[in-house]
Amino acid sequence: MKIYAVGLGPGGLEYLIPKALEVINESEVIVGYTAYVKLIEPLLEGKMVLSTGMMGEVERCKLAIEKAQEGKKVTVVSSGDSGIYGMAGLLMELLGEDSPLQVEVIPGITAASAAGALLGAPLSNDFAVVSLSDLMTPWPVIQKRLQAAAAGDFVLCLYNPMSKKRTDYLRQAAEYCLLHRSKDTPCGIVRNAGRPDECLSIVPLSELITAQVDMFTIVLIGNSQTVLLNGRLVTRRGYRV
Repeated sequence: MKIYAVGLGPGGLEYLIPKALEVINESEVIVGYTAYVKLIEPLLEGKMVLSTGMMGEVERCKLAIEKAQEGKKVTVVSSGDSGIYGMAGLLMELLGEDSPLQVEVIPGITAASAAGALLGAPLSNDFAVVSLSDLMTPWPVIQKRLQAAAAGDFVLCLYNPMSKKRTDYLRQAAEYCLLHRSKDTPCGIVRNAGRPDECLSIVPLSELITAQVDMFTIVLIGNSQTVLLNGRLVTRRGYRV
């Protein structure tokens, strides 16, 4: 028996990989965060849909396991990739080692890839992805990761860069990077990548100190090899051109 953990990509149905579409079409039960379930509403006719609001991840996964144990074909959806800040890991944790249920992970386009494509090619060499949400990872741990990535000259991709309660974390991330790279380092800000209201901007690192973003935004901070070419961010890999 299986539960499917499916990544929906950035939002539009055109970004669903064929395998994800196949699994969703064949599933009897779809489980997910309410906002993400709405992204695939045209595919849900005739299916049982179980959704919860924000912070309902454990409840959703338990519902999915319960329905799968009843013999139903169940898909748990996440935005982006279900294995990157998604539900795949939580499902496996809840099932443990001895469950007859297996989790099959169907990949999706994560926000870093979607934002990177819109901006150009900023992720063409080593990069680090860090979520600035401290709901489950303590802020001191996040700080250590940011400092290490900044010192290591990684291109830095920031998920969940700011919320109503977390208004200062992006500024701190930018300041860590300013210790190791130029204030003119190009950076990208992308909101709602791959969705109808997507918008983006490219700013120097110094302007991230005061940038206003939200939880629907991805921030990409360039490294020493990131340049602006014809309005696009490009991180050079070292080819002789």
